[in-house]
Amino acid sequence: MRNRPDAILSLIAVNAIFYVITYLVPGMEEKMVNLFALYFPGNDKFAWWQLVTNMFMHGGFTHILFNMYALWAFGSPLEIMWGKGRFLLFYFLSGIGAGVIYTLVNYYQFHNLYNEVIAMGVSAADIDKFLELANLNSSVVPEPFKTNLLHLYWIPAVGASGAIYGVLVAFGMLFPNAKLALIFLPVPIAAKYFIPVLIALDLFSGITGFSIFGGGIAHFAHIGGAIIGFLLMWYWRKIVPARRPI
Repeated sequence: MRNRPDAILSLIAVNAIFYVITYLVPGMEEKMVNLFALYFPGNDKFAWWQLVTNMFMHGGFTHILFNMYALWAFGSPLEIMWGKGRFLLFYFLSGIGAGVIYTLVNYYQFHNLYNEVIAMGVSAADIDKFLELANLNSSVVPEPFKTNLLHLYWIPAVGASGAIYGVLVAFGMLFPNAKLALIFLPVPIAAKYFIPVLIALDLFSGITGFSIFGGGIAHFAHIGGAIIGFLLMWYWRKIVPARRPI
């Protein structure tokens, strides 16, 4: 069937398989997270393939539900317009780019904190040992550096949100006047207004640390996906005529 978003259906199926194995197969959660979630590059658990596989891992049922709904709702028109190959290329480039940008921001933040602690007189060897043991009761590193360093070093990123933010940007550029009716808003809002505001809120949360939508969100992964999505759309608009005006 020509107008069926086969690539999106396949992505949803793979995400569902990862979710079932991670949370419903006994003893698999830790193994799946250690292998496929995106860890800090200084951590022994980091592997290059995690820049791809983290897109198929999720932090719970609500997380995967909202991400897959957004992929279906905003990605289907793009795949129908572009075709399977171009959509998959866009999706994975946005997701990988989101992971790279998120990792670079984390690396910058981590080393700023690391150097601040060294400036306080704590040796690099003591900091490294503290990170390896992940001992919150340790007095070697003072708060709030202790919690922040451990969070950056040990908490992996999971989810398709970075790739989906790229999809959101593409949707907004191709269908700027599409009205989005959302549960928490009383009236429909045009995509050209809603999507930039959503990205701006993520940027605000990422910079200030004040998360409007709750904790545990990789805001710079969202922003990274949006940036890559915009750059791809800008580049493709110049080299590949779109079937609809962008």
